[in-house]
Amino acid sequence: MTRIVEKMQGSAGERRLQQAHGTAARAQRFYDQQQLDHLNERMAAFVRRQEMMFVATSDAAGECDNTFRAGPAGFVHVLDATHLTWPEYRGNGVMASLGNITENGHVGLLFVDFVDDAIGLHVNGRARVVEDDLARAAYPDLPVDPVPGRRAERWVLVEVQEAYIHCAKHIPRMAKAPRKREWGTDDVRRKGGDFFGAAADAADRAAVPADAVQPALLRRWLRRLSPRRRVTPVA
Repeated sequence: MTRIVEKMQGSAGERRLQQAHGTAARAQRFYDQQQLDHLNERMAAFVRRQEMMFVATSDAAGECDNTFRAGPAGFVHVLDATHLTWPEYRGNGVMASLGNITENGHVGLLFVDFVDDAIGLHVNGRARVVEDDLARAAYPDLPVDPVPGRRAERWVLVEVQEAYIHCAKHIPRMAKAPRKREWGTDDVRRKGGDFFGAAADAADRAAVPADAVQPALLRRWLRRLSPRRRVTPVA
């Protein structure tokens, strides 16, 4: 006889903290009433309306990355109740998210509608990176983007494992403003320039010899790590 083993709702860490803090019953109601292992019709329609999402990934060692993706409404394509995909365009060449996915296929997607519904949707699942020609061979209905400079180089295909609401209580309502976008540009100024001053900091670090910095840093860390010695006053 074949035994069917159901996947435990929530992680082991979640369950431990629920027991420790007395929230297990409340959490179970959320699992039972709000969490699905697929996209229902209302979730799928919500995804098709979105123009942005946040993507969380980590590498094989658990080092995390969170990034932002955007496009015209429906840029994330719902293929069926358990699969969705989105295009990856030419970017800065780092490929942090895609690199993580090749090591660790677990992804966490967060869609937030700040304009109309003021609600969010989490979609967690298993992802893989597919080159554009292979993706189109498997899914011929994938659109070709008409905007110059915005051409999909590859796609991320996600198998949905969890889908659940993000509470509307603290989501701010915003208004869209018109903006001209420079798709495909390498112009530093149009891409934001050195807004946070990282290039200047990197130049300053490069100008200081490493052996002049390391002793000071080492002394600082040793002071932090060393237990404080208690001084007993002499009578």
